[in-house]
Amino acid sequence: MADPTPAGEIRTAPLADALGERYLSYALSTIVSRSLPDVRDGLKPVHRRLLHAMRLLRLDPDSGFKKCARVVGEVIGKYHPHGDVAVYDAMVRLAQDFAVRYPLVEGQGNFGNIDGDNAAAMRYTEARLTEVAKALMEGLDDDTVDFRDTYDGEEEEPVVLPAAFPNLLANGATGIAVGMATSIPPHNAGELCDALLHLIKFPRATVEKLVEMIPGPDFPTGGILVESAESIRDAYATGRGGFRVRARWELEKIKGGGFNVIVTEIPYQVQKARLIEKIAELINARKLPALGDIRDESTDEMRLVLEPRSRNIEPEMLMESLFRQTDLETRISLNLNVLDKDQTPRVMTLREALQAFLDHRHEVLLRRANHRLGRIDHRLEVLAGYLVAYLNIDEVIRTIREEDEPKAVMMKRWDLSEVQAEAILNMRLRALRRLEEIEIQKEHDALSAERAGIMDLLGDDKKQWSQIADQIKDIKKRFGGKDALGARRTGFGEAPSAEIIPLDAMIEREPMTVICSEKGWIRALKGHLSDTSELRYKEGDGEGYTLHAETTDKLLVFGTNGRFYTIGVDKLPGGRGQGEPLRLMIDLPNDHEPVAIFVHRPDLRYLVASSDGRGFVVKGEEATAQTRAGRQVLNLGAGAEAAVCRPVEGDTVAVIGENRKLLLFPLDDVPEMGRGRGVILQKYRDGGLSDAMAFALADGLVCRTGERSRTFDEIGEWRGQRAQAGRLAPPGFPRSNRFS
Repeated sequence: MADPTPAGEIRTAPLADALGERYLSYALSTIVSRSLPDVRDGLKPVHRRLLHAMRLLRLDPDSGFKKCARVVGEVIGKYHPHGDVAVYDAMVRLAQDFAVRYPLVEGQGNFGNIDGDNAAAMRYTEARLTEVAKALMEGLDDDTVDFRDTYDGEEEEPVVLPAAFPNLLANGATGIAVGMATSIPPHNAGELCDALLHLIKFPRATVEKLVEMIPGPDFPTGGILVESAESIRDAYATGRGGFRVRARWELEKIKGGGFNVIVTEIPYQVQKARLIEKIAELINARKLPALGDIRDESTDEMRLVLEPRSRNIEPEMLMESLFRQTDLETRISLNLNVLDKDQTPRVMTLREALQAFLDHRHEVLLRRANHRLGRIDHRLEVLAGYLVAYLNIDEVIRTIREEDEPKAVMMKRWDLSEVQAEAILNMRLRALRRLEEIEIQKEHDALSAERAGIMDLLGDDKKQWSQIADQIKDIKKRFGGKDALGARRTGFGEAPSAEIIPLDAMIEREPMTVICSEKGWIRALKGHLSDTSELRYKEGDGEGYTLHAETTDKLLVFGTNGRFYTIGVDKLPGGRGQGEPLRLMIDLPNDHEPVAIFVHRPDLRYLVASSDGRGFVVKGEEATAQTRAGRQVLNLGAGAEAAVCRPVEGDTVAVIGENRKLLLFPLDDVPEMGRGRGVILQKYRDGGLSDAMAFALADGLVCRTGERSRTFDEIGEWRGQRAQAGRLAPPGFPRSNRFS
C-alpha cells in the first residue's frame, strides 16, 4: 500500500497567481540568462562560457586547434547545462566571418557558408580562440571581474569578461526574450575607438557628435547603407530604429553594346542561395519584367550575374526594381536593449552604451591595479625577509638546524612576519648561492617604484582615464587599422526615393488586346485585334470585355463590392488557351462580380454609383490599388451593390432606374470624393438604380444597343434636380434599361 503522507508542503493558491509566479521566474531567467547581452562585454552567458572554457583548454591563438566536440563537452559538462546542439550552433556563429564582424573563434573545417549550408558535425571540426577573444579576456586572472559558482557548484565562471575590446557594438547581438527583444547591428571597431576616445576627452559629448565618428553600422558582408543621416542620428539618439542596406553592384560591358549587372556584396544575414531562388521565382512569375536571367558565378568572392531582358533598360531602373521586390535590399533593425551593470534590461542610446563600456573599463583598471598592488606588497614583504636572512645567514642556518620551533624563534629574534619566516624556511639551499643583497635590493627598488606608480594612479582620476585611453588606442591599432579585418566594409549611398518607378521604364511597350469572357476568364493577345469573332471560349461561356491596351498599361477592375482592383497588362496570361480566372489575380470575393473593366488613365475621372442610387466622382489616380485586395472606394449601404463605373465626359449626368424613370441633372451637383457613399443621385419608391452616365448635353443623349445607336435631342422635360424621381424614359429607349 502506498504511503499517503505527502512528499512536501502543499499550498492552496489561485491558478492565476501560481501561473503568474512561475511565468515571471521563467521570463526573468530567459531575459538574464539567455537572450539579452551584457552591455559591458556584449556577450550572452553561452558565449561567455564558451570563451572561458576554451581559455582553460589553452586554445590560444598561438596554440593548436582542438576538436569542437571536446570544447562543447567541456562547456555543457561544467558550465552550461543545455543541449550540445545549441552550444555548437553558438560556437559556429562566432567563427563565421560572414555572420560576425570580428570572429571570436577561429574554425578549421566546414563551418557553413553564406549560401545557408550548415556546418559539419562537431566531431569533424576544430577551433581555437582569436586575438579578439583574447582581448576580451585580458586580465581575467587579475581579479578584474567577479566569479560565481557554476550550476553544480564544482567550478567557477566569470560573471562578465574584462572586455578590452568593445564587443557589444563591434559584433552586435540579436535575441528574443519574454516581452522584449534586442537587435544590435555590428560596427567598425576603429570608429568605436575614436568615439570612445572622444567621450573620454569630452564626457558631455552629444550623440550628434558621436555619430560623426560612428556614421553607421559596418556589416561583415559589406553592402551599401542607404539610410538618411537624420534617420541614423535619430536611431542612435533613442536606441531604436533601423538601417536600410543594399547590395553592392557594378556594370560589366559585353559584346554588342549590352551589359550585365554584377552583384559583389549582398546585405547582412541574407542567404545567397535563397536570394537566387526568390529572384528566379519572380522571373518565372513575370514580376520582374526588366530581368532576363540570373547566374551564380561565385567562388571565394561573391559574383551574381544579372542579365537584363533588353539592352535598352537602364541599369539603375533594373536594380531599383530588384531592390523593391527582393532581399537585395533589407532593413536591419536597431533595438539597443541590453542588461546594464545591475542586470536590469533597458534600451540605451549610443552614448549610454559607450559610456557603460568606459565605466566597466574604469572598474577593471582599478581592480587590476589593486590586485597588482596586493601582489607587490606581498613580494616586498618576502624580499625584506630575504634581506634579513642574507645579513644573518649563519644565524638563520644555525637556528633552523638547532631549534625545535625555528619559525617562532626567527620571528621573535629578527621581528619577522609569519609570511617572511615561512618564505625563509621554504628557500632551497641552492638559492643561498644566488641570494645576493644587490639583486634583492634591485628587485625591491623596482617593485617599490611600481608600487608608488600604482598608488599615484589610484589617487589621480585623470591618470586613470589617460591609461584607459592608451588601452583603447592599442585596441584600435590591433583591430581598427586599414587591413582586411579593420577596414570599413559597408559603404554609404543616397537614400532611395519614395517615388514608384514607372513600369513603362522597364517594360517593352507592345500593343495587346485584352479579352475577358462573361464568366471572368481573362487573357491578352499580341496586337490590336479588330475582329474577335473567331476567338474560342469555354463551353457555356462567351465574349465579355474586349479592350485595346499596351503592355505598359494597367487594367482597372471595379467590383460589385465597391472596390477597385489593378492588374498590369504584362502580368496577364498569353493568348494561347482560354486564359485564367480573373479571381486568381485579384481577391474578388466569390459572391461579387466585376461591374466594369477598362484601361486605366490617371487623367480621367470616373462616375461610380451603387444600386440604391447613391454615387460620386472619383479621380483616376485615386482608383488604383497596390495589392491584390484592391482599394475600397464606394462604401455600400445595407443590401446595396456597386452598379455603375463609367468615365466622366461632358457636363450632365443621366440616371435611369429599374422603374424606367429617367433623370438628367448638372454634373457639378455630383461631388468629387476619394471614398464614401456619395450623394443621392435618384430617388426610388421601388427598385433601384439601373444605369448612370455623364454626357455633353449639347450633343444629346446617345444610347447604344448592340451595333445600333440612337440620339435623343429633345430631352428638356427630363432635366431636373439631383435626388428627384425623374420621368418615364422617352419612347424608343433601349429595353435593356441601360445606356449602352
